Amino acid sequence: MPAPPEVVPVALAPQPRIAGGPAPWVRYSAGFWGLVLFMPVGLTYLAFFALALALIFSGQGSHRWQRLRAHRLFVPLLVFGTWTLVVLAWQPAIYPETPSNLWHGARIVLTFTMALVLTQQEATWALRGFLVAAGLSLVVIAIGPALGFPIDSPWRNLLQYSGNKSISNALLLAVLAGSAIVVALASTGRRRLAALAALAVALVPLAAIVLALPSRSALLIALLSMPAAALHRWRNQWRSLLLALAGMALVSVLLLALLPAMQTRLVQGLAELQQASAGAVTQGSWNLRVQMVRHTVDMLLDKPLMGWGIGGWNAQWRLRAPAALANLNMPHNDFLWMGAQAGLPGALAWLAVWWTACRIGWQRQDTAGALAFVAALATLCAALVNSAT
Repeated sequence: MPAPPEVVPVALAPQPRIAGGPAPWVRYSAGFWGLVLFMPVGLTYLAFFALALALIFSGQGSHRWQRLRAHRLFVPLLVFGTWTLVVLAWQPAIYPETPSNLWHGARIVLTFTMALVLTQQEATWALRGFLVAAGLSLVVIAIGPALGFPIDSPWRNLLQYSGNKSISNALLLAVLAGSAIVVALASTGRRRLAALAALAVALVPLAAIVLALPSRSALLIALLSMPAAALHRWRNQWRSLLLALAGMALVSVLLLALLPAMQTRLVQGLAELQQASAGAVTQGSWNLRVQMVRHTVDMLLDKPLMGWGIGGWNAQWRLRAPAALANLNMPHNDFLWMGAQAGLPGALAWLAVWWTACRIGWQRQDTAGALAFVAALATLCAALVNSAT
């Protein structure tokens, strides 16, 4: 019997096969890419470029190009990248942040592209690397303080909540928790024991988010993953869906009731929102986000077609923002970030990428589709309250 056609897990759609055996260093580089996701940014960049070079010199560019062209994310990614270049050429102003912002836009496209051109085996290596890294990170969070791990070690952003890398790690753990919930809901019959184990696994990254990396955004996104997984599984079974949603709402309320520290942070966040709505400007995290949304929306409305140019958000922010907040360097909302710099077409192009990613997972009615849907939705939500992408 002939072998079934190869399928890329990340793509969640049949793709053209790559003739011959792919170079082994591609899968090794893919594994390394997943393995260092929780490590300092320098290592993640090293893995990024190592995989890019491995793909370039793998000698199978035409087959990988066919794989990319056949994928539904190709057109949204092409539109996003092309419009960024159009705005760069149209706007004569070059800002100090233009090179870095141009690179961030390119990195979004390249990250998707490299994932989509991986074979099934190479993508599996990347996922294995991520799971190993997540397991080791949870171990570091659990025993690091007891063993006296130095704070300035490569595990600093796992042991001490500080900066964007800690937020990134917390969001990755939120995706891990959501994935465990998907596996638990997909288990039936004799697999119920595995389902209970998966739910137990989901509690571990949730505990890490609460105790070591107390990101309110990550916790809320992890809790959002539960109804998202249930909606994907029981979309056509309304009674089961309503029962599941009710149970999950109860679990979320009980979880928050048992976590006074997180309760305090959430109450503080709500108070910051109330202060912002009343016109007060503070350094509070959620107050800052209201100010950034308010002024960034004004930037978009002032130049809705082409925006202020790539890298233009920072200059406009310094002109518009209260003096106490003028030193911020990103709007904590990637949709508005693209809107301010590339107009409404740029914002919609960015949104189209993530809408397509969510839709691909939604339309595939199996566990792999649920995993993709939850991961894409979690990242989309994170990007609306942080500079996640």
